[in-house]
Parts: sequence; structure tokens; C-alpha cells
Amino acid sequence: MKDEKLQKALARMGLGSRRQMEEVIKAGRVSVNNGPATIGDRVTQGDEIRVDGRQIKYTAENEKRRRVLAYYKPEGEVCSAKDPEGRPTVFERLPKLTHDRWVMVGRLDINSTGLLLFTNDGEMAHRLMHPSSEVTREYAVRVLGEVTPEIARNLTAGVMLEDGMAQFEDIKEGGGEGVNKWYHVKLKEGRNREVRRLFESQGLKVSRLLRTRYGTIALPKELRTGRFLELDKKDINTLTDLVSLRPRYGTGLHGAAKEKQERIRNKPLKARRADSRSESSNAKPKSSASPASRGSRNTRDRNDKR
Repeated sequence: MKDEKLQKALARMGLGSRRQMEEVIKAGRVSVNNGPATIGDRVTQGDEIRVDGRQIKYTAENEKRRRVLAYYKPEGEVCSAKDPEGRPTVFERLPKLTHDRWVMVGRLDINSTGLLLFTNDGEMAHRLMHPSSEVTREYAVRVLGEVTPEIARNLTAGVMLEDGMAQFEDIKEGGGEGVNKWYHVKLKEGRNREVRRLFESQGLKVSRLLRTRYGTIALPKELRTGRFLELDKKDINTLTDLVSLRPRYGTGLHGAAKEKQERIRNKPLKARRADSRSESSNAKPKSSASPASRGSRNTRDRNDKR
């Protein structure tokens, strides 16, 4: 059975960052199999790990149940665990984990909305984000101005940005009237503000950006802003196949958790905005008038006040 470094195991179980765990080990607060632990020790299934005398339930990373959440990020939330400015973050509404942690797959800037994936499998998240995996991301983008055939050719052929060449794999019209028009784009990278910067390189301004797909997972039709759904075994395995990871025993939803997800799919929960963290808000959000299609669903966020 594969072993792993002690500090990595402790960090993966949600006790702190890897660096923090190294300090805890150096301070003599950790023991493995009743002996004092040192930096670089490796642990495996069956080892007894204690921190400050408290036993930590350890499950090897390649044996624990793999979980994935699909979250509909609203505007105004920050893609980080904590924000020094006190702004709401995407982690605040996720379910709590015991001796584990959620790892975000990719990012969206504060003004962007749409699909974010979270998993408790760090290796899976790393592979889904790494450029060598070439995992396709799809977006619905509202642009101020018209994307002419020449601009479309430029954007798919490649444009030199400050951090290197970038390009869309595909760009298609998505409808719209007046100066604001919608486009559907695909790309195989996740650099900072890459979609916005590509359009800006052609003198166009993005007024709204919505991620509609990441790899094999599309933004669920029944999912509302500020809400999440947990993926079942079939969807998780399509993601792991995409990045050449083996399936794990127990992956997916079971029992009451599965029944709860089915109820949410049949009767979606109300949308939650980033500036309304309280569940008791009864204000009726305004609708947006976006004409673009998100597959079989309109791209407009009918529940999100703009």
C-alpha cells in the first residue's frame, strides 16, 4: 500500500497547511505508533497518528472516498479560503469535512459566475488544472461590441498576451441585441483572467462571464447561484477517466445523501447572492435579460440580482 509524508497527510486531513504541520511536528506534538514523529516520516494505512495526544483517524489518500461538488459561484465571491478584506468566499457555503478538506479546481475572478468544482482528492484537482491535461473549459461571454470574422480568426489562431500565447479552441455566436452580444468559447487553460484578456486584446470588453462546463461536467440545469450539488459515481468517474486516475471504492453518493441530492434536483433550492449570506432573506431577486443559451438552458441567471 502506498505511503505518504506525515506533514502532507496531516494537511490533507484538514489540520492546517503543510508548512504549519511541519512546525507542529518540529515542536514534538505529533507521534506515530507511540514514537515521536520527525519531518520526513512516512505513514500508511494502519499507523497510529496522534497530535497533542489525540488520535487522528487516518485513511490513505488512495483509499478514501473520492468526492466532488459542483458549485454555482455568484458574482462578488472570492475564490480563496479567506479574504483579508472580509469579502465572502466560495468556501463559506460548502459542507464541512472532518479530517479532510475541499480543494478548488480552477478559479473564477470576483466578477465572474458559473461552475466551480471542489474535490477532497488533491491529486485529482492537480491533474484537472494542470496545462498538460488540456482539460476543456467552456464559457458564455457577453461582449460589448461585435466579434468580426477577422477577430474570431485571431482569437482561435492565437494572441500574444503578457504571459505568453493564448487562444480559444472555438468561438460561436450566442445571440443578443444591440451592442451587447453573447458568445460561447472554449479553451484548454486556466490562466488568470484569460478569457477577458483575450477579448481585451481585440479592443472588446467583457461585461459578463459565466463558466458553463469544466471537462466532462456541465453546470447542472437545476443548480442555482450560491448552491452546490454533490456528484455521483458516474460523473466522478468520467472526470477521473479524463485525467487517467483509477476509480476508488465507495466513490459517489449513498443512502440518505443520495436521496437528499435527488430531492434537490427535483426541487432546486433558491438562489443565494454573495451579498446575502443569510438563509432567511425573503427578497425576490430580479431577473437578468440575457439572450444566450447555456446548452438547453438560457444563460441568464434568473435568480441573481445584477
